[in-house]
This record gives sequence, structure tokens and C-alpha cells, in this order.
Amino acid sequence: MASPGIEVELLVKGHSDLGEVAPEVKPSDSQTSVAIADLEWREMEGDDCGFHYGDGTNEAQDNDFPTVERSRFQEMLSLLGLETYQVQKLTLQDSLQISFDSMKNWAPQVPKDLPWHFLRKLQALNAEARNTTMVLDVPPEAWPAEKESQAEEEMMYWDPAEDVAADIYSFSELPMPDTPVNPLDLLCALLLSSDTFLQQEVLLKMSLCQFALPLVLPDSENHCHTFLLWALRGVVRTWWFQPLRSLGSFREDSVVLSRVPTFAFVRMDVSSNSKSQLLNAVLSPARRQWDCFWHRDLNLGTNPREISDGLVEISWFFPSGKEDLDVFPEPMAFLNLRGDIGSHWLQFKLLTEVSSAVFILTDNISKKEYKLLYSMKESTTKYYFILSPYRGKRNTNLRFLNRLIPVLKIDHSHVLVKVSSTDSEGFVRRIRAIMCSVARSPCRRVSVEDMAHAARKLGLRVDEDFEECQKAKDRMEKILRKIKDVDAYKRDELRLQGEPARRAAQAEREFCQLQWVPEPPEKHRAELRRRVLELRVQQNGQEPTSGVQEFILGISSPSPSERQYFLRWMEWGLARLGQPRPRQPPETLLTLRPKLGGPSDLTEPLWPEPLGVEHFLREMGQFYEAESCLIEAGRLPAGQRRFAHFPGVAVELLLGGLPLELVDGATLSIPVRWVTGLLKELHARLDRRSRLVVLSALGVPGTGKSTLLNTMFGLKFATGRSCSPRGAFMQLLPVAEGFSQDLGCDQILVIDSGGLISGALASAGGRFELEASLATLLMGLSNVTVVSLAETKDIPPAVLHAFLRLEKMGHMPNYQFVYQNLHDLPVPSPKPRDRRQLLDPPSDLSRATHLEKQGGGFRTLAGLAERQHVWHIPALWHGAPPMAAVSLGYSEAIFELKRCLLENIRNGLSNQNQNIQQLIERLRRL
Repeated sequence: MASPGIEVELLVKGHSDLGEVAPEVKPSDSQTSVAIADLEWREMEGDDCGFHYGDGTNEAQDNDFPTVERSRFQEMLSLLGLETYQVQKLTLQDSLQISFDSMKNWAPQVPKDLPWHFLRKLQALNAEARNTTMVLDVPPEAWPAEKESQAEEEMMYWDPAEDVAADIYSFSELPMPDTPVNPLDLLCALLLSSDTFLQQEVLLKMSLCQFALPLVLPDSENHCHTFLLWALRGVVRTWWFQPLRSLGSFREDSVVLSRVPTFAFVRMDVSSNSKSQLLNAVLSPARRQWDCFWHRDLNLGTNPREISDGLVEISWFFPSGKEDLDVFPEPMAFLNLRGDIGSHWLQFKLLTEVSSAVFILTDNISKKEYKLLYSMKESTTKYYFILSPYRGKRNTNLRFLNRLIPVLKIDHSHVLVKVSSTDSEGFVRRIRAIMCSVARSPCRRVSVEDMAHAARKLGLRVDEDFEECQKAKDRMEKILRKIKDVDAYKRDELRLQGEPARRAAQAEREFCQLQWVPEPPEKHRAELRRRVLELRVQQNGQEPTSGVQEFILGISSPSPSERQYFLRWMEWGLARLGQPRPRQPPETLLTLRPKLGGPSDLTEPLWPEPLGVEHFLREMGQFYEAESCLIEAGRLPAGQRRFAHFPGVAVELLLGGLPLELVDGATLSIPVRWVTGLLKELHARLDRRSRLVVLSALGVPGTGKSTLLNTMFGLKFATGRSCSPRGAFMQLLPVAEGFSQDLGCDQILVIDSGGLISGALASAGGRFELEASLATLLMGLSNVTVVSLAETKDIPPAVLHAFLRLEKMGHMPNYQFVYQNLHDLPVPSPKPRDRRQLLDPPSDLSRATHLEKQGGGFRTLAGLAERQHVWHIPALWHGAPPMAAVSLGYSEAIFELKRCLLENIRNGLSNQNQNIQQLIERLRRL
């Protein structure tokens, strides 16, 4: 039976409080409606619409781009200074370079500043990154000489009734700001000028800021839309199901793989209502407005879009498990098409094929729009109309709506009316209720991967469908197919990291300690040397397993892009290995504390360490260590080396932005030969640009030190105790050539202590001494050390012990104590008394001071801290996770810390800078 027709009453007095549905619904002859629709459709069949999208390869895309669009695109690139990046794309490493602009909180003055301003703000997770307002900084010498002294007064107090036209018009000689750029145009131009890895980083940072992400990127120059599947793969989100915090209620997954109900919002012709504002209201909790989607009421939101029409954006809602905070009980996805569906039919067709429901906002339904919608008669998607009838044509809307009823299988509940007098909060509640009803019923649930399959069928280009990317994926899958059990794989495939590696590290540690004994027993020294050689012979007798060999082939590819693709695929594939198991929520993980006595084996993990890329690189390092040890001892001729090229392979990854392990997380030791080989190879690659400053961050896992470094410099250190490796990692930051002379270095080597410092008490015996030695090593290598603290008395005893040792050695880096507000508490002002409280010695420090026989050394440290900086960083999140964005206060405080660190380096307060050869020598001595 056909659905009844509807007539929407357009009188104000008839609207309910919700304002969602017109009050009068009068049945009409549905058969007549269908007959009229069929007749009109037959009459229009001869029209050439160009919508033959069966295989997606026809002229529909060409019709989307008039010839004038090409010049608009080129003009936009030229305006933003991006035309040079159309052949050689902008890379992630380009965006990470330290330059003079890294030290100042500058505002863009010309359009060419906007892309770099956006990237820097986004790297710092600044919520104002999308603001493209330009500030014209006019020097006084540019003013008319006769007006210099009176310029401000005349501009502020000009009376239009007075005849001061000559005075006012004289200011036309001043330079005026350039034409503002719509933020969506800036985003599209930047992404089209970036390689796929920078695109991925941009979208990851945007997701942390809770910005809507581009899903379909229009490219008017090449007449091709791109579906951004690869760019979205790095976005991982967490959420909770109700009941809150029960076992298994916590989930973490890539947004690309999660299948959720999806709702699309589109505009047909003209709409008085803003899609983006409506979406923001739907996503926002009570009394808190989130501007996830950029809209007309934001700064420069009304600027005309030049190249971003046709852009499809996506955002998600993820529940926290708290009924009073969650606007939806389950994850949902939201799509927003920029522009009119009539001009971007291909994107609209895609949305209808992937959405659970489509909301169409319009003031008018004309013959053209009716024809477009009629072609969707085979679609199983649910359609809802949101009308603003006062600006539309009443009778025309009614006629076409009645004809669409049987075609789209809708009824009166699918037509909503929103006018200026409509209760906005009630209307939003109605929209949410419709979405919840759709989600509860059998509906289409899709992932971004599913959307990509639909996009391919329609002829859209998918950014993942490149030969290099697919070859890297195939290699990753070949490795992962053999991993059935992680522990068994580590034991059987990564053989050099087992018990022989631990015993060798322990023997070498004891051998090194003998160097500080005045007259060490020669017999004991010889025994240790024999044990080390015996263990290294065993390791060198092994062959790399098939999985390790496949990994080495992947990172040795002559194509830099294929190497990067392979590493990303490996990271994501390994991260998903353990996900099917129920997981504990982060609150439980953050409250885990190590046992006071420590495990019986000093290198036994205090929490599980997941399998990661670092394990494969660690295996390569062990092969190199064993071989180098035998060559040093004369047990192996140098001409028989098999693994001498391993450091060069790994350094290519370091130069490409991958953090490399400095301290082995399995043995809690530095593989000195391997790290020395890496640094020597790095010195050879950098040639004359090898002056280094070493910056380290130490603290107990969970105090936010990795997040701090990543936000400050755009680095890629692992975050979160549940997924972080135990070892200390290093990553290289290049300094721009024009700034290196001023800064005094060519590279900044950043070290993250990872999970090395557990916070074990001084009474924990051997583990404390081991952690103290490692902390001494990392701080001893550093010019600048950031100590990350979660509480005012949370300086780990091992770090305090390292302070005392380094003071005895005469090496005192530039220290910055950073107190991070992890619990959204009021942030105190950094007063001198806070510094003294921060550095009051805890009761368990007695062992550290006894070990160094420096009872008064701690007071020296306190005095040092008075001369250094203590920073109070606001809470990371603004709102309640998982829908919280990074707070503006956190971003701004991190920038000030970064500026201070770079200023100290430039002013020489970070001790004497060193080259790589000097760093190698210091590593050996420490």
C-alpha cells in the first residue's frame, strides 16, 4: 500500500514547541501522485543530466568542474604560495623543521603565511588553528608623514558630521589586508599540496582538536575527487559502553574500521538553515557548544568558498558511558557535503549509498531537484527533509513532496519545519530522537573502509590505491599471518631477544662496573669477558627468521615512500593484534603501580609490553651487537660481516621521522655498539650539519611527557601506558639552514624516557639502582632535561639520584620541571614556595643520598631549581573524553615552554652544544 501524501501547513500558529512536523496532514490520492510523478519523469527522460553513474567513469565528474574552476584553483594556490608544491609535494619533515618562526607566536599578515600558520597551530593542537584572519602589521614609516602623530586619534574619533573627508581619505595610502581566505579553501589547498603522510598527520591533529575531517577531497584542477582512506587510518578513538567501566565496556579502534550508524546532511538549492550549525548542536552536550564543523557564524565563515565546494566532511560521536554526558548511547558518524547536491551529484550519490539516513535541508524543491531525488527511488536509505517554508514556494514544495512520498518511501514524520520562531533546543532533541530510532532499527552500519569500496564503484579515486602502498600492505600481511600468539612469536621468531640477550646485557653491565673498581680481580674480569663472548657466539650463530627477513626487505626498499607505507602498515597491524581481548579502561591503567619490591628479574616488565616495530628493529640491533662484539674480540674476521649495513637502514628511518630505541626495553640496557653504529652512520649522512643539542624528557609513565613532546615538536613518541614500549626512544628534529647559525645547532635529538622510570621506591633495591643508572645516562647525554611531574611531590627517586650523580660529575643540564594537571584541577601560579615544596626530599631518598655519599647534595639541587624553571601546565582536555578537545590553555602553555627551551638553547644556557662524534664519546664514558 502506498504511503499517503502530505500537505505541510505553513502558518506560524500551527507549530508545536518542537517545531519539527507541520500540524496538519491531509491524505491525498497516492495513485494520482504516483501517476503524475511517472508522467513527469517520462516527459523528462529525454533530458541529458549526465548522471550515468553505473561505472562511475562517465562525464558526471567533468560536469562538476566548469572551466573557470581551473583558474580559481591555480589562483588560490598562487595566493597561498603553494603552487611550487604541486609536483614536489610538501612533506611531514618540511613541517617539523625548527625555524625562527618556531619561537614566536606570530599572526599571519599575508595569505602566503596562512598554510604555515595553520600547520604550526595544528601541530600544537591549538583550537584556533582554523582561524585565517590576517593581521596587518603596518610600520610607522609606512604612514603618511603628516598623519603619523594623529593617526590613531582621527581613526577612533572621526565624526561623520564633520567635513574631514580629506583627512580620512589620506589613509587610503596605507596598505590594506589581502582578501580573506575561507578556512575550508585553505584546508583543501594545503591537502592537495601535501604528500599522503603529511595529509595523515594533519587529519590526526585535527581529530585531537575535535575538528570535522575531510573525507572526499575535491580537486577541480585534475577533475578528480579523492576519497581519503589512507589519511584517516591513523585516527584511533576510544569510547565506553554502558554500564560504565564494567569489564569489556572500554573500546579502542581505528575510525576506519569501526562500523557505526551514519547520518548525512546535505543542502538542496538554498537553505536558510545552516547544516554545520545544526550538526554542531546535535553533537554538543547540554550547555556546551562545539564548533566541530566550520559554519557561517564563525570568523570568516561567510567568506565565499572558491575551491572547497564538493568537500565531504566526517565527524563522529563516541560515548563516555555516562548518561548525563552522552547525547547518544553508541558511536555514530556524521557526514556533511559542502555545496548544493545538484552541483555535486557524485558525492550525494555516495552519501546515499553509505548512510543510514540522509537529512536534506532546503527552502525550495524545484523541478530540477525533484528529478534528482526521483532518480534515488531504488535507494534503501531513509530520507528526511528540513524545510524553511517562509522563504520558499508553498504550493511548489507541497506538490513535489507529495510526489516524492511513494518514491522515497517517506511519510509526514520525515518532513520537519524549522523557522526563526522554532525552539532550537527542542528541534535538536527531535533530530537526535530520529537518529536514535534509526540506529535502534535494522539499519545500514558502515565503516570508512566500506565507504571507500562504494567510492571506488562510483569512480572516485581512493588515496590508498597506489602500487607502493599496496605492495607495503601485502608485505605487512605476509608477516602478520604468521603471528597467532604474540608471546610465542617473540620466542620463536625474535630469538635473539630472549634469555641470551638478557644474560649478555647483565654480564656487560657488570663488566662496565668493574672499570670503576680501583683494583678489580682479573679472574672475575676474564670470566665476565668469557661469558659475554660465549653468549654473543650463540647469537651470531643464528639466522634471521623469515619474518625478520621480510621486515628488513620492507624497510630496505629503494623507494622512501614504500618504506614509510610499510612502517605505517606494520604499526597499525601490530596494534590490532591484541584488540579482540577485553580491555581495562585507561583509569585502571593509569592507577597501576609497580610492586614495592619489584619482580625477581630486574628486567621483567612491570606491565605487559605489546609487540611493535621496535621489536623487529631490536632484533636487527642484536644481530649487529653480536657480530661487532666478535670482531672486537678477534673471533670473527671483518671481511665476514653480514650485518654491517643494518645501521644505515635504520638511520634512513630515523631521518624519515621514526623514533629509534636508545635503551633496550627488554634488557634495560643500551646496546652500545648498535647505538654507536647508528650515530656514526647519522654523522656520515648529515655531513657538515651534525652539530647537536640533546633534549630529554624524564618522568613516570602516565605523567604526559610523551604527549608534551609530541605537542611541542610534532613528534611520534608512543603515548599511553597500555600501548607504550618500555625502552627510551630518540627522534631527530632538523633545524632550518637559515636558523641553525642563530640557534647554534643543526639538529635537535629528542629523547623520551618511555617506561624506564617506574617510580620504584629507593627501598626497591636493585631495580632502583638500575633505573637510577639509566636516568643518569639519559640526563648525562642531554643539554636540556624536562622532568614531567603529575603531582608536586612526584619526582621519581631515580631521577633525584641522577641529579646527585651528575652534580658530582660536574655535568648540569638546563632543567625544566613541568607539573602537568592530569585531573582538571585549578592550576596554581608558579610561586617560589611551589619550587621549594616541589623539591622537598621525600622520605625514601635516603638510599640515593647514601649511595652517592652526598648528604647535602639535595639542597644544592633545590638551589639549582630556584634558578631554573618550574612550569604549571593546564589540563590537557577541555571537556570529558572521548569527545573532549585539547584545551587552548594546554596548547598555549606548551608553546611557551617550547619557546623558552629554544631561547635557552640559542642563548647557550643548555651547556655547550656538541657534534655527533662528541655525543658518541660521552655515551661511551657514561
